[in-house]
Amino acid sequence: MARPYPVGVFAPVATTFTSDGALDLDRFRANMEWYATSSLDGIVIMGSNGEYVSLSPDEKLALIEAGVKAVDGRKPIVAGTGVESTRGTIELTKAAAELGANYALVVTPHYYKPRYDKAAYVRHFHAVADASPIPVIVYVMAAYTGVDLPVDTVVEIAQHPNIVGIKDSGGNAPKVAEMVARTPEDFGVLAGSANFLYPALCLGATGGILALANVAPDACQEIVQAFRAGDHERARATQFRLLAPNAAVTTRFGIAGLKAAMDMIGLHGGDPRPPLLPLNDAERAEVRRIMEEAGILARA
Repeated sequence: MARPYPVGVFAPVATTFTSDGALDLDRFRANMEWYATSSLDGIVIMGSNGEYVSLSPDEKLALIEAGVKAVDGRKPIVAGTGVESTRGTIELTKAAAELGANYALVVTPHYYKPRYDKAAYVRHFHAVADASPIPVIVYVMAAYTGVDLPVDTVVEIAQHPNIVGIKDSGGNAPKVAEMVARTPEDFGVLAGSANFLYPALCLGATGGILALANVAPDACQEIVQAFRAGDHERARATQFRLLAPNAAVTTRFGIAGLKAAMDMIGLHGGDPRPPLLPLNDAERAEVRRIMEEAGILARA
């Protein structure tokens, strides 16, 4: 039986906070209600854009519970459950499954990265997958963790029947091609950013987990749908149109930029949790200009 690998456009949703930095679950539920009726294929709770590293264990569980209940089965839910220890990752993954998450997104441990080799990562991910009641997606985010799993390691990890895909945010086309070519057919390779979604699809990626999909799900889906229809001119043109707004909510302004863009389309973004800083007025105006030029300042 084929593994239930991830396909399509997923948004790694933001975590909402009150003015004093506490979780704001009411606004989070309101956002999730909109995402549940959007064109997204799935929703990721506690990806990097969800500021998962700033959340306590109890906050993580509360966020998963609130998100699952708000979506109520309308979209698959991916929960970020990776922590630094194998034991802790297993515990959080099991808890996420009990709360109704459909997939676990497990980031590479990284604090002791000089001591982690291929054997350590294979053992970690296979142990998590052995214990997990839900399918596991490997998460590589080298810009934040400093860990970029080599293809040989990914290929070995991918042999586990309960590991169904990988989100790789590096944008390395040769690596994407090699991962697609050397992993099983029922293993999904997901682009980790909208700035290389179209080229990744051309190389065999099954979709993407995209920060930009939080504010422009239809535009991200346009790339996927045009690609599937063989309309490469439209897919390429849309990819080019999304380069500037994608940079605005990722590498240029980061999570604060994403949250500002969410506010601009009528969702609840708010401020990130300190020590991350919100945008200043000039930066917010620049995000608005970029979103307007790309035609994103509407809930679509």
